[in-house]
Amino acid sequence: MLVPSLPTTKEVTMIDFRSDTVTRPTEAMRHAMAAADVGDDVYGDDPTVNALECWAAERHGFESALFCSSGTQANLLALMAHCERGDEYLCGQQAHNYKFEGGGAAVLGSIQPQPIENENDGTLPFTKLAAAIKPLDPHFARTKLLSLENTINGKVLPLEYLAQAREFVDAHGLKLHLDGARVYNAAVALNVDITAISQYFDSMTICLSKGLGAPIGSLVLGDREFIQRTRRWRKVLGGGMRQAGILAAAGKIALTDHVERLSVDHANAKYLAEQLNTVPGFGVKVEHVLTNILFAKVDAAIDQAQLVATLKAQDVLISAGQPMRFVTHLDISREDIDTFIAALKAAIAQQG
Repeated sequence: MLVPSLPTTKEVTMIDFRSDTVTRPTEAMRHAMAAADVGDDVYGDDPTVNALECWAAERHGFESALFCSSGTQANLLALMAHCERGDEYLCGQQAHNYKFEGGGAAVLGSIQPQPIENENDGTLPFTKLAAAIKPLDPHFARTKLLSLENTINGKVLPLEYLAQAREFVDAHGLKLHLDGARVYNAAVALNVDITAISQYFDSMTICLSKGLGAPIGSLVLGDREFIQRTRRWRKVLGGGMRQAGILAAAGKIALTDHVERLSVDHANAKYLAEQLNTVPGFGVKVEHVLTNILFAKVDAAIDQAQLVATLKAQDVLISAGQPMRFVTHLDISREDIDTFIAALKAAIAQQG
């Protein structure tokens, strides 16, 4: 019996500035995924996952690593491995693992976040952090951890600040965690090896599916005992994956082949900022654009909802906001930016 073939549709290539999570896997990734040697990762039998974890741990200066599905899951696992019920972690008011991850630490880990207002450069002031540490008293949550984020809103934490953070946690008996979703953007912007950053932390997460371009996956890194705890919590939270080597194969390419090219994204972001400053009603402080994320102030007279819809009809995707965020990535070229700017100017002119 003949089986009818499914109808095929041509993929529309969108110019998408919403996030660097929208990248599509490269042909090299697709071939590696198709050819990946796999096994059951919950049993520890997936050779491609095991190889990625071993390689990543050594590459970043840690004893062990765990491959998991997302940056949100990776951060949650790290927080739950560092803290027990009734403990707290210090973090930034703008930290992703405080503000944008559904309150997972509190909801699922019974861990209290203690947010501190970020400085303009993304750092957290040590005087305020010290004042937030709770005394050993049954009335208070037990302060166990300081969590930093690098990059944070596209800003890069200076190496000197990271060294000071290490001294701070050592002096106060805390652990130090890095939400490194875009840590390779930070390393490229600073022109340093990744270990110049990772050396200061007890644990670290790396998102493979943002600027590095993998379709899915994040890593948690730490010492062996810590990673054993994260592995257990991953299973408890339903995050155990079976033939996950298909995904890990793309993740390895992201870490080996896509790091140096992040400088292209950074240059494109700077170019985009410059071009946005030529658009009526848009303003960007170009000197603040350090990596692949930029923010533009938009005149209140511009109807952002209409603007988003008009551009979407022309296969250009942006997100409304005040300020409006734009993110460059491996699927955004200099020509794409020129196309977008022309479309943006025309759309604003239509609004009169």
